[in-house]
Amino acid sequence: MEDRKEIEKKLRKLLKPERYEHTIGVMYTAASLAMKYNVDINQAMYAGLLHDCGKYCSTSEQIHLCEKYGIILTKSELEMPALIHAKLGVYLAEHQYNVSSKEILQAIRYHTTGREAMTMLEKIIYIADYIEPGRKMIPILPKVRLAAFHNIDEAVYLSAGATISFLEGTSRPIDTLTIETYKYYKNQIGEK
Repeated sequence: MEDRKEIEKKLRKLLKPERYEHTIGVMYTAASLAMKYNVDINQAMYAGLLHDCGKYCSTSEQIHLCEKYGIILTKSELEMPALIHAKLGVYLAEHQYNVSSKEILQAIRYHTTGREAMTMLEKIIYIADYIEPGRKMIPILPKVRLAAFHNIDEAVYLSAGATISFLEGTSRPIDTLTIETYKYYKNQIGEK
């Protein structure tokens, strides 16, 4: 794997300043959660650092790069272009930043939608992306932040539910993985 500081330098040049700041926030939030849940801190930092590495270009460029690299996009990803960067990010992490860890690649892949039965690293990146200190304040955020350090499954449930509610309010489509994530973690924490 490429040196983390070198990746930081590259991303600082590629990403818009606010995206880079968010990325650093996710990296350190992921490290904090990794300490709490006894997960490899280095893996959490790499996954946090690279989670949005596919967001350095426009949506049309992301689609073009996916076609170029043979990354198959689903109908819902094409309808919700904000999801595309996760799959592109996996490819870039592996081929441009020399990440071979399947755990890190999976965490990057599912950081936007989540999925059923995520690994702890996947949950950490999913939640770190949602709660990092620079996130715009929304009503549920303090509750998710508190849950993240007490019961990460509850934090996943709350954030997936908030994402679904937000998307329903905008009439945008909801990816089935997000719905499955919500239902799975609702069941995990025993919500009725």
